[in-house]
Amino acid sequence: MTKTIALAGKGGTGKTTVAALLTRALLRQGASPVLAIDADPATNLHLALGLPTPATVGDLREGMRAEAGNGALGVAVSRQDYLDREIRMALEEGDLVDLIAMGRPEGQGCYCAVNHLLRQILDEMGKSYATVVIDNEAGMEHISRRTTRDVDLLLVVTDPTVRGVRTAQSIATMAGEVDVHVRRKMLVINRVAGDLPEELEAAIAATGLEVAARIPADDQIADLDARGQPLLHVNDTSSAAQAVEALAAVVLKES
Repeated sequence: MTKTIALAGKGGTGKTTVAALLTRALLRQGASPVLAIDADPATNLHLALGLPTPATVGDLREGMRAEAGNGALGVAVSRQDYLDREIRMALEEGDLVDLIAMGRPEGQGCYCAVNHLLRQILDEMGKSYATVVIDNEAGMEHISRRTTRDVDLLLVVTDPTVRGVRTAQSIATMAGEVDVHVRRKMLVINRVAGDLPEELEAAIAATGLEVAARIPADDQIADLDARGQPLLHVNDTSSAAQAVEALAAVVLKES
């Protein structure tokens, strides 16, 4: 059965880096194949995974609306068939990890019918993978627009600041207000450098969230990120990669 893991958190916390390292760790621990969904309009997960720049679902959606509007689709091709074909063509295939990029949000007008078809197609695609990893924007409300699939585990990523932790707590609360059922929520503290101050430890405790991982600040990861290099082949000596390996073991244990 497919396990769906979503990552969320305020901007700048390193969600995409954690998503890429988690994908790497899941592959190493046998939870393959993995479908990575880049649900951030910034669309940069492909860089961290070492995959080509993808076509986005947002562009495909706009293209379909344009063709439907001028009659180019004709009557022989249904909207679902069109989207299914285009999305599968846009799937970037890697070594045991494939990527779908959601791209830009909706433009003007009603997208309800198209988004419903997209959810059906993406959920059906996800059944072919052992694990789905969704790299989200800062908030949570868009998850229900992207998928109807339940989220087995929501990892809320924060930097080691009181403000970041309080934002993470708000995001975790919002997770209960969307249409998608989130079975479990855990906190990931990223870029930890040494012991945390008492005020920060108190803020972490106040969230009521289990801490799934404390990922150390790592010069090797920072260097790869700075140079736009993929993280899947990071050296095993990386302290951040080691911490995410332990996180992956926790994730898989929850299956």
